[in-house]
Amino acid sequence: MDSRLSIDTALVSRLVATQFPRWKDLAVMPVEFGGWDNRTFHLGDEMTVRLPSAAAYSLQVEKEHRWLPSLAPLLPLPIPVPLAMGVPAENYPWPWSIYRWIEGETAKRERIASLPQFATDLAGFLVALQRIDPTGGPAPGQHNFFRGGPLTVYDNEARQAIAALNGKIDTDAASAVWEAALAATWHGAPVWFHGDVSWGNLLVRQGRLSAVIDFGTSGVGDPACDLAIAWTLFEGKSRESFRAGVPADEAMWARGRGWTLWKALITAAGRIDVNPVEVEKSRHVIDEVLADHAQRA
Repeated sequence: MDSRLSIDTALVSRLVATQFPRWKDLAVMPVEFGGWDNRTFHLGDEMTVRLPSAAAYSLQVEKEHRWLPSLAPLLPLPIPVPLAMGVPAENYPWPWSIYRWIEGETAKRERIASLPQFATDLAGFLVALQRIDPTGGPAPGQHNFFRGGPLTVYDNEARQAIAALNGKIDTDAASAVWEAALAATWHGAPVWFHGDVSWGNLLVRQGRLSAVIDFGTSGVGDPACDLAIAWTLFEGKSRESFRAGVPADEAMWARGRGWTLWKALITAAGRIDVNPVEVEKSRHVIDEVLADHAQRA
């Protein structure tokens, strides 16, 4: 059973009206791509309301309010700007946020004019993020599901998923990629990372990358997790453009493949009997990661 709350426009309207009455007359409407970890709503024409959908995501609210205003001026593209932080009320148990609305559409492939250019622009954004002073930034932990930390935290989960997919994927190759990722220990200095670089968190205007949103899994540590989009969105020339633009050694690429493989494995194994479309998408990502590993070996 899904433990997430029922979060609808009526709840959001009540929360806004009681806590921020200056905005109580603005219309509340769901956004097209509302997210899973959080539910997002339009508030008038210039703001959004964002509410964690489960307790595990509520830790991210204060973090974003603390750090996004510091990061935003140092980045080459817009990121969310928090305007107000709400408190639990109306039977909603967690803090929540109001942000300035950022124009743009989520980065579905058909909306991107040039995938190699998009890859280059994204790499430039991630480089700029990594160059920001990480002093005092949030270390990997429960707030971001240990993104930026060692992959060992998901070792059991990955191995169980590989076993569950026996006969459906090349389990020997998947195990080899996973072992290589675990062995590629990170020794670098901590840097800022986004933590969930995916098409749903990237915005496009006129075919170009225009903004990066949802910093809920951000933190300071190993940025290898930010490489996952190399296999979930890019391929061929665009993947090479991304690789050329990101300052990552082979060990970091090995860990990036590990992060990508882990997520695809648990998605495929967890939905194998309930969502064949998602399973097929995950199997495609698994195939891309395994082929890339074999090519680089």
